[in-house]
Amino acid sequence: MSPSSPTNSPMDKFNRSVLDIVGHTPIIKLQHTAKQVTSSIYVKLEYLNPGGSIKDRIGKYMCEQALKKGTLKPGGTIVEATSGNTGIGIAMFAAINNMKAIFVMADKQSKEKIDVLRAFGAEVIICPTRVEHDDPRSYYSIAQKIADTIPNCFYANQYDNDDNAKTHYYSTGPEIYNQTLGDFDYFVAGVGTGGTISGTSKFLKEKMKHLKTIGVDLKGSILSHYHETGKMIEPTPYAVEGVGSSFIPHNVDFKVIDEFVVVDDKESFETTRILLNREAIYCGGSCGSVVAGALKHAAKQTSPKKYLVILPDTGSRYLSKVYNNDWLKTNGFNPPEENTAIRKTISALIIKDVKLI
Repeated sequence: MSPSSPTNSPMDKFNRSVLDIVGHTPIIKLQHTAKQVTSSIYVKLEYLNPGGSIKDRIGKYMCEQALKKGTLKPGGTIVEATSGNTGIGIAMFAAINNMKAIFVMADKQSKEKIDVLRAFGAEVIICPTRVEHDDPRSYYSIAQKIADTIPNCFYANQYDNDDNAKTHYYSTGPEIYNQTLGDFDYFVAGVGTGGTISGTSKFLKEKMKHLKTIGVDLKGSILSHYHETGKMIEPTPYAVEGVGSSFIPHNVDFKVIDEFVVVDDKESFETTRILLNREAIYCGGSCGSVVAGALKHAAKQTSPKKYLVILPDTGSRYLSKVYNNDWLKTNGFNPPEENTAIRKTISALIIKDVKLI
C-alpha cells in the first residue's frame, strides 16, 4: 500500500480544520486565588479554543446554521457587530470557507483585537462607544446598515440570533455536564450577549435540579438592575470588554439566571492579574470579572460549595490594556506591585546600553 493511501491510514484520525477542534476545553481548580473562601472554585478555560475564546463556538455554529438555512451563501460576506472575539470566531469560519468578513466595533475595544481581525483580511469599522444602542453611529446600527446594503450578505447578529444561545445548549452545556457529572452547586458566567449563560444554564438546569446560576455584571451596565427590578436605567461607561450591556439583548434569558453579582473595573483587572501571577492563567479582563464575582458570592456562604466558572478569552487580546502597567496607571487602576528589592539588585548590575524595564 502506498504511504499516501487514505485507506485505514493512521493519519485519518486528524481533524480537517481548526473548526473541528473548537470546544472540549479543560476545567481546573483554582489553588491560590480562592484561598480566602471555604468553597471550591473551578474554571473552564475557554481561552484554549483555537481562536482564543468561547466565541469560537458561536462563530462556527451561527455560520453553519446560516448556510443550512440559506441566509448565508457560498462566497458570501459575513457582517457582525462585535467586541472582537465573536469576530475572530467568524473570521476563522470565513477564511476556511473562502468568504469575506466585515466587523464593526466600538472604540473602547483593544488594539490587539482589531489587529487580529485585520490580519485575517477582514474589514474593520470603528464606532463611538458612548452613544445609545439605536443611535445611527452605534456599532449595532452601522453593522445592520452594512448588511442591508451589501449583496449576498449575512448579518450574524449575536445579540438577537437564537443560534447564539443554542450553540451553548448543544455544546457547552453538555460538555460541562459530561466533564463534571453535575457535581457542582453554582454555574457562574459573565453576561454580555447572553448566549453563553442562557444556553448553558438552560441545559444544565434540565439535568441538575439543584443548580443555581449566577450572572456577573459590570458596574455601569443595566442588566443586573433590570433583572432585579424589571426597570431600565441609564448605563454609565466601564472599561472591561465583552461583558455587561447598555440594552437588553434578545439572548439574555433571565428565567435561567437565579441572581446577579456586580463587580467593577478595578476588581476585574486586579483579579485578572492575580490569575496570571498566582495561577498562570493567561486570560482576559472579563475572566477577572467572573472570578471576582464568584469569590464575592462564595464569601457569603455558610458552608463549602462548588462553583463552575466560565473563563471566556485569552489575555493576548489585552496586552495594551489590563497587562500594560502604564495603561492601568493612566486609567486609575493599580498595577501589581514590583519586587523592589530584586530590581535594586539587578539595577546594580546594569552596564551601559543595557536596560531594566
